[in-house]
Amino acid sequence: MRLAVVIVNYRTPGLVIDCLDSLQTEVRGELDRVFVVDNASGDDSLNKIQQGIEENSWETWAELLPSPVNGGFSAGNNVGIKAATPEAYLLLNSDTLVRPGALHQLLDALHDHPEVGLIGPRLEWPDQTPQISCFRDRSPLSELITAAQTGPITRLLQTHDVPIPVSDVPIEPDWISFACVLIRRQVIEQIGLMDEGYFMYREDNDYCRRARAAGWKILYWPQAHVVHLRGGSGSVKQDVAARKRPPAYLYASRSRYFTKFYGYQGMLVANLLWICGRSISLTREWAGTKQPHTCKAEAQDIWTNSLNPMKPYNL
Repeated sequence: MRLAVVIVNYRTPGLVIDCLDSLQTEVRGELDRVFVVDNASGDDSLNKIQQGIEENSWETWAELLPSPVNGGFSAGNNVGIKAATPEAYLLLNSDTLVRPGALHQLLDALHDHPEVGLIGPRLEWPDQTPQISCFRDRSPLSELITAAQTGPITRLLQTHDVPIPVSDVPIEPDWISFACVLIRRQVIEQIGLMDEGYFMYREDNDYCRRARAAGWKILYWPQAHVVHLRGGSGSVKQDVAARKRPPAYLYASRSRYFTKFYGYQGMLVANLLWICGRSISLTREWAGTKQPHTCKAEAQDIWTNSLNPMKPYNL
């Protein structure tokens, strides 16, 4: 088998069917397999997705894998990864649409660059506007930048600013969005599966760090285009944009990531630097020179979820 595509579903059957429809001209039935992992949705997802597969005659290349529990993004992808041993795995969000030729562009790039372990495409909106999908590693200093949201600090610490501007040429970022990522099988054989201690978020930065530590490169390949509808598979991005209180797993993942790569003291330093940055932005808000940008109860949630940072998050 050349390729296994893994799509994790949680109560988004319509999006999954649209995603499968975008893949039907991309996959080769005799060489590729698409696994849709249902993360114990508890709704009619299983029936709707299976019906969509049968009505469109996708059975030769698409298969539905029910998971008995909702273990989160990493756990769901691991179910699909363990279902086959292809040359590479394409992890694909349910809220994505693969543009014509994108899959083959990614596979060709993986073949031409044997030093590369993970490749990400250009993610874009339906109108072709590109999205930022390449990043620098999160670090304690990046928490100061995020909380301050102040130009001089961002410029001073630019090498620690997480988002990397959209590039029209291939680049090698620290990590790429796992909304769509092609992973060489040898990487998984060498460093293992995704860390199921993360329920959702930070697992992509984690996995790319582990791959780089093992000697693999991360590549952004903008010739391949994939539509990312963003937020279709979860409400976190909308919650953050609206400054609502996001689910606790966002902060649990944050604490796990910092503790795993910087130690418990490093996680505490990240929290303290966030407080320093928030003091700066809050002062500007009081002075009327800045609009609020933090979420409801964010400081409280950061510290609360730091009490037992390596405990796996469970719903």
